[in-house]
Amino acid sequence: MDEISPERVADLLENDAPPTVVDIREPVAFRRGHIPGSENVPFRRLPEHVADLTDADHVVTVCPHGKSSVQAAKLIESYEGIDAPVESMAGGLSEWDGAIESGAEDGRAEPDEGPSAPF
Repeated sequence: MDEISPERVADLLENDAPPTVVDIREPVAFRRGHIPGSENVPFRRLPEHVADLTDADHVVTVCPHGKSSVQAAKLIESYEGIDAPVESMAGGLSEWDGAIESGAEDGRAEPDEGPSAPF
């Protein structure tokens, strides 16, 4: 399992075949702010959803500071049906300088449930 820089993730997201970005934070934190296009699969639910990633060409896991996402990447990589490269974004969202998308999946903003930080 390798780590990938936030800058490299930003570059890859602009390609025709961007990686599948898996944000492992809880839904409340995800709604506060996340990398545009990322999928929210909370770490505790990852084992039951890892099979959903078998069609991915490249998977990047994301968490607040890049620690838990290393474990998530190892879990995904160990799944028998995953043939794609799996990497953890180094430094997590605390190092992300790119765009942040917020709000619920349907586009409605959620009530403020704490600090405005995206993680």
